Order: sequence, then C-alpha cells, then structure tokens
Amino acid sequence: MLFLARARWLPWLTYPLIHDDGPAKADAAVVLAGDLNGFRVIKAAGLVRDGYVPYALVSGPSLFDGHESDLAIAYAVRLGFPAEWFVSLPHAGLSTKEEARIILPELRRRNVKRFLLVTSDYHTARAGRVFRAGERAAGGGPEMRVVAAPDAYFQRESWWCQREARKIVLMEWLKTFADAVGM
Repeated sequence: MLFLARARWLPWLTYPLIHDDGPAKADAAVVLAGDLNGFRVIKAAGLVRDGYVPYALVSGPSLFDGHESDLAIAYAVRLGFPAEWFVSLPHAGLSTKEEARIILPELRRRNVKRFLLVTSDYHTARAGRVFRAGERAAGGGPEMRVVAAPDAYFQRESWWCQREARKIVLMEWLKTFADAVGM
C-alpha cells in the first residue's frame, strides 16, 4: 500500500529541505556556488532585472579552468545579462559553511544591511541555517532572505523518479544530519 501511495507521501520527505522566503528589496543578492547548470546565477540576474537588488555577488571556488564565479558570470552574460550586474567573489571554500565564513565578512565590508541568498531549492533550508549560524557566531550580520532557484535534476513532486534527484535528496539529508550533529 505504501508503494502504491508513494506519489502522495514521498514529496513530504523534501519539504524540510526547502525554505523559500521569496524576494524583497535588498542591498545585494548572493549566489552560492555549486550549480553547474547556471540556474542560481540566472535567478540572481532576474532579481537584479526586476529591481530587487542592484547587483549579485557570485561566489565560486577554483575549478580546473578558472573560478566557478567567473564562469557563472560569463554564462549569464552570454545569455544577455549585463556584466555590470555581477561581482565575482572567487575563493577556496568547498562547503556552505566555508562560503558563509567568506561571504559574511565580505558583506559587512561592503556595508550590506539586507541580502538575498540565492541557492537551489533543495538547498535553501540548510543554507539559511548555516548562514544564520555564521551571523550568530560573528555577533550579528545583515538581514537575510533565502530565495530558491530551480534545479535541472530536482523536482519536489517527482524526485524519486530520477536517479540524479534521488542522489540530491540523499546528499542534502546527509549534510543536514551532519550539520545537526556538528560534523
């Protein structure tokens, strides 16, 4: 019976992973690294275009041929978005926690009071928790809203039907658990 009703209960396994505050006026958008399909940077470009933010700070570690942030910006520019909408923030961080440790001081340096954190929908709840914890550890930080970008492989209502989506859900739950126990 559970197997036959899976379309009703399996989507609920992903609801705790997703937290989308939606856009609002802010000083900047912050695009987290890790999206090899460009949906995050395109979401941020839309936020600039729609007047929510004046620019997007694009995070990205070093790759074999540059930094992910520079490649993401180049992709958005090829799609017709103006290069001046984006600021590259190359770094060596390889996790959301490391990105928070790098990005939050940069936001303070830029005098950002409010920002929109743009990441893939399945990553929104954990990314928000990580950044809020980083702000608490630093004694405060700018006001944040988390904004979800779609993902090429993850759809909440049918994630169990595709191998890549199943891997995404498993990995996000493992990372959520690891964060919860302090790993």
